[in-house]
Amino acid sequence: MTTADVLIVGAGPAGLSAALVLGRARRSVVVVDLGRPRNAAAGSMQGFLSRDGTPPTELLAIGREEVARYGVELRDGEVVGLHHDGDVLVATLADGDRLTARRVLVATGLGDALPSVDGVAERWGRDVLHCPYCHGYEVRDRPVAVLGRGDVSVHYAQVVRQWSSDVVLLRHRLAPPGPREQEELAARDIRVVDGEVARLVVEDDRLAGARLVDGTLVRFEVLFVGAATGTRLHDALLRDVGAQFWDGPVTDVPEVDATGRTSVPGVWVAGNVADPTAQVVVAAGQGYAAGVALNSDLLDDDVAAAVAAYRVSRGATGAQVTPTR
Repeated sequence: MTTADVLIVGAGPAGLSAALVLGRARRSVVVVDLGRPRNAAAGSMQGFLSRDGTPPTELLAIGREEVARYGVELRDGEVVGLHHDGDVLVATLADGDRLTARRVLVATGLGDALPSVDGVAERWGRDVLHCPYCHGYEVRDRPVAVLGRGDVSVHYAQVVRQWSSDVVLLRHRLAPPGPREQEELAARDIRVVDGEVARLVVEDDRLAGARLVDGTLVRFEVLFVGAATGTRLHDALLRDVGAQFWDGPVTDVPEVDATGRTSVPGVWVAGNVADPTAQVVVAAGQGYAAGVALNSDLLDDDVAAAVAAYRVSRGATGAQVTPTR
């Protein structure tokens, strides 16, 4: 097997940005991707400078075309195992193939664990949404509901209030807000509806509200279910290779430095697998930073190998050699 400089697992914004940096640095790069982007259900993405409103699939297609120009190899498939073999990392694919690389960047992202409410999955990415920064402007001034799902739900409702003056917090299975939270919600005219949500109500292929378990109908046109609540990091490879994790505010996340370097030698991360709240543009930036760091780390090895070879050629393996001018 030919050993690549870098194997990148995941061809989302983070993985492709790193591939672009490394390809332009003339590194040999292989990108393996399963083809299941988190935002596939969304018709467009917002907040990415110069690409605001671009369909996510179009962004990825452009990215693939760009990295291919620099010799990056793109492979469809799933990496199911990762381990060290001496100085290299070995990745096992679902089809049994194996790839070796000097370094690995895991950019596998995360998945959304949707609430178990009838109708949510069918409306996901249309009028059931996860992030007001991604979609809030597009649904501005419409009647909006926020589904209570965790400790951050009250604050999340306050964030959503930025885009609409008609906001209701469906408490669902959430504990009642405390006195201070109740006052803050009332101060911004955010209604709180008690009762568990049984199902969403759709009329003429548009979200019309929710039916509670007791039969009450609550009317609204858009439902936000939380950006960071109920997410599942695609971190199996990191756990497989023995990466350290820490208890983040929402879920366990890998321990990394500012460039995405994990506790495992030779393994980096970028994007949502390390930062569940990262928007597309942020994930792309993390990928870029990881790409630069990976090239620098490889360069250290390249220089050390060159110095060792130079000393051998000069017959000075046991002493430092001062280059002649």
